[in-house]
Amino acid sequence: MKTLRIVLLAAFAVVWSGLIAAGADTGAGSLQLAQVSEGFDPESRYAAACFACHSTGAAGAPRVAPGNALEWAPRLEKGLDAVVENTVNGMGTMPPKGLCFDCTPEELRAIVEFMIASSQ
Repeated sequence: MKTLRIVLLAAFAVVWSGLIAAGADTGAGSLQLAQVSEGFDPESRYAAACFACHSTGAAGAPRVAPGNALEWAPRLEKGLDAVVENTVNGMGTMPPKGLCFDCTPEELRAIVEFMIASSQ
């Protein structure tokens, strides 16, 4: 599991840096969500901590991309609070707090809201 996380993080770093270097549109500024704490940016934290699994659907993670709302629907049947609770506590192969170990529950909620909104 630890090796898988390291590989996924390394893959994310390579892909993300390639997108930025190529000047690709990474969706920056496409959503305006309330910031939880000063300087907190849900989109940036998603990119740093969640993108590796949620962009590819690794280990069954619901993918974040326009048109993927159906992947989130079964999770949202229990409500947003349940999705956030699963994020905080971990679920399946996702560790508690995903890979955003220093995020507060409120910050994780903002990231989840960003991910869901980005998948519509």
